Amino acid sequence: MKKVLVGMSGGVDSTVTAILLQKDKYEVVGVYMKLHDEKEGYHEENYAKAQRVGAYLGIVVHFIDFSIEFKKDVYDYFVESYKAGLTPNPCVKCNRTIKFGKMMDYADSLGINLVSTGHYVKCDGKNIFMAKDKSKDQSYFLTQIDKKVLPRLIFPLGEWLKEDVKKLAEDIEILADIASQKESSEICFVENDYTEILAKYMDIDIQGDTLNSEGEVIGNHKGYMHYTIGKRRGFFVNGAHDPHFVLKINPKENQIIVGKKDELEVNNFSVKDLNLFEDIQTFECQVKVRYRTNAIPASVEIENNIAKVTLEKPVFGLAIGQTASFYNEEKLLGGGVIIT
Repeated sequence: MKKVLVGMSGGVDSTVTAILLQKDKYEVVGVYMKLHDEKEGYHEENYAKAQRVGAYLGIVVHFIDFSIEFKKDVYDYFVESYKAGLTPNPCVKCNRTIKFGKMMDYADSLGINLVSTGHYVKCDGKNIFMAKDKSKDQSYFLTQIDKKVLPRLIFPLGEWLKEDVKKLAEDIEILADIASQKESSEICFVENDYTEILAKYMDIDIQGDTLNSEGEVIGNHKGYMHYTIGKRRGFFVNGAHDPHFVLKINPKENQIIVGKKDELEVNNFSVKDLNLFEDIQTFECQVKVRYRTNAIPASVEIENNIAKVTLEKPVFGLAIGQTASFYNEEKLLGGGVIIT
């Protein structure tokens, strides 16, 4: 019987993942990973749920504290990125360094080769593909994981619709409350708004100037860390009749540059920190520049580890620091971090 380590969060997706693997005759071992201390009682409540699932399935659910590693590799990166006027994606970082990094190391320490999570994504051991449920597909968040771990990964939910996952859990009386609980937020350590995290470490409410693209002062704002590219509210523009959007952030001077929507239009950009699952240099693809956006046809040319991306049609509000993910139809080719 093949043994698999399953990351169990106490939520419905990882719960059903463990159930499905056991039905497929895998020997399942669970692990709950503590990643942060931001929410009081959060881990106690969720680990208790994971243990309840373990008791139902007759499996061990280990508890491991990765909070030090998480703070260094994910949390601090999140804070420092916003401080630098960037828009980070901590989930992409976490998947590379923690869930498919440290968790893989932990599996090795237990002598377990296979690893599974409740991600909605497909993997054939060589490539990652979009999930059947496109509304829940999480392949974007796996853009940066090390390709050498792909042969070890199993994602049972890749072939499932979310509604069917919840139905399966609801039909098991002891797990029904897990199926009906509120979905967790995209960023696990953010309760409401990202600025609540930043405010713990710095004064984010220092008023500054709002400029137009010509460099002229046309208003004010409440502090640059409150804004991301494309935001259209929360700042003042003298005598504005048309909506204005944040075009750029200047953290050193505590300034934001704003303009009309057409000024947000981007046709070309560059990507660094490339992680590709295939050996490709020049290719046609579809690119996603944020999680909740449609993929846009593009051509990519890589030189000196920088990808030059030319879009078939423009995007609006491209955010420096976000992840760009390249696809060939439903296959994830890889991607990196947007820099221009």
